[in-house]
Amino acid sequence: MANRANDNLRASHTGARHRGAASRVGRDPATQPQSEVALDLMGREKTFGARNYDPLPVVLARGEGSWVADVDGHYYLDLMSAYSAVSFGHAHPRIVAALIAQAQQLGVTSRAYYNDELPPLLERLAQLTGLDRALPANGGAEAVETAIKAARKWGYKVKGIPDGRAEIIGCAGNFHGRTITVVGLSSEPQYRDGFGPFLPGLSTVPYGDADALLKAITPRTAAFLVEPIQGEGGIIVPPPHYLARCRQICRDHHVLMICDEIQTGLGRTGRFLASEYDGIEPDGVILGKALGGGLLPVSAFVATNDVMQVFHPGDHGSTFGGNPLASAVAMASLDVLFEEKLIERSAELGAWLLSELQDLRSHVVRDVRGRGLFIGIEVDPRYTTARPVVDRLLARGILSKDTHGTVVRIAPPLNIPRDDLAWAVGEIYAVFRELERDVKRAA
Repeated sequence: MANRANDNLRASHTGARHRGAASRVGRDPATQPQSEVALDLMGREKTFGARNYDPLPVVLARGEGSWVADVDGHYYLDLMSAYSAVSFGHAHPRIVAALIAQAQQLGVTSRAYYNDELPPLLERLAQLTGLDRALPANGGAEAVETAIKAARKWGYKVKGIPDGRAEIIGCAGNFHGRTITVVGLSSEPQYRDGFGPFLPGLSTVPYGDADALLKAITPRTAAFLVEPIQGEGGIIVPPPHYLARCRQICRDHHVLMICDEIQTGLGRTGRFLASEYDGIEPDGVILGKALGGGLLPVSAFVATNDVMQVFHPGDHGSTFGGNPLASAVAMASLDVLFEEKLIERSAELGAWLLSELQDLRSHVVRDVRGRGLFIGIEVDPRYTTARPVVDRLLARGILSKDTHGTVVRIAPPLNIPRDDLAWAVGEIYAVFRELERDVKRAA
């Protein structure tokens, strides 16, 4: 069992794990029951919070780098990264310093005025994506809504679609957020149950099937919204050249192609944008999660002049979007991404991790897939679901998350030390050996 050199998250990562009975990494629920403090906090959340989440039984209190600690002083290696929002690790000192410095100077102004932090961020996002203009927002779903609004208005004002008839095509298995518009595009029954009626003009086609997209396009189609890799769908990597073919189809039929890179962007897959693997230049890109450096919700819709020209003052807005504090944090996050060469690190370390996990010879495992540090381990539902895997990893001191019942999500911070990741691989192997033994006993 791994342990840090001492009970201090600031301890050096190099050689910092010692093994032994006194380890404080993880918490075995059979021998280490929850403390009164943890039970009280979980109970209050269940009592006073809406029950739209079912968190794993751990109450986190501190974090630094790739490690977090709970209220009882147990440590956990974070292989989840808050769905890629913590791509640069917890409390990255450079990003925290930017947050503090800007918070002490100017936090929020609204877009009723110019501020001195937003313009450099807009310029940088345009340059990095190869697009022309950026529209800042807060959470990812807000940026998706912005993209859909832009696409519809472009359809009416530029393409000439009859008013009120614009269509947006998404993909089955998508996840673009939780708003009414977005869940109207979802194929997940739970996300839709009880929330209708949904907006008209929304449809889906099978993910990875370019021919299905071609057949679905009509003269009223304004845009095709797609994730380069489906995250919540189960870390689904599309067939080779899928995005390139979709790009050509959209170009041929005067349809916008918008890539949702909220989870896959900013180095997560080993490229700045996951869509770069197919060498495409979409009409629009949606960014979020890691753009906030693990500290603030920051997102943006970035697109061509052709798309952005449809917006005029008063058409769209966001009180907090583009505020000086968020802009400074986003700029610091981008600086860290490039100056620490985290894109290259994600590609190199991710290739190693994928190879290690694909060597996991277990009849419980159906598939291991991904790109960069964005990997899914799919279990065979004949033997288990993903939740027992996640629970056992938690007991061993590893934070992960199941998605769609059968996939264990592995997405650590891009700057995770290699030896920490190697230790995690060993623990993952151990968990699957345990599960195999349990399956044999039950047979």
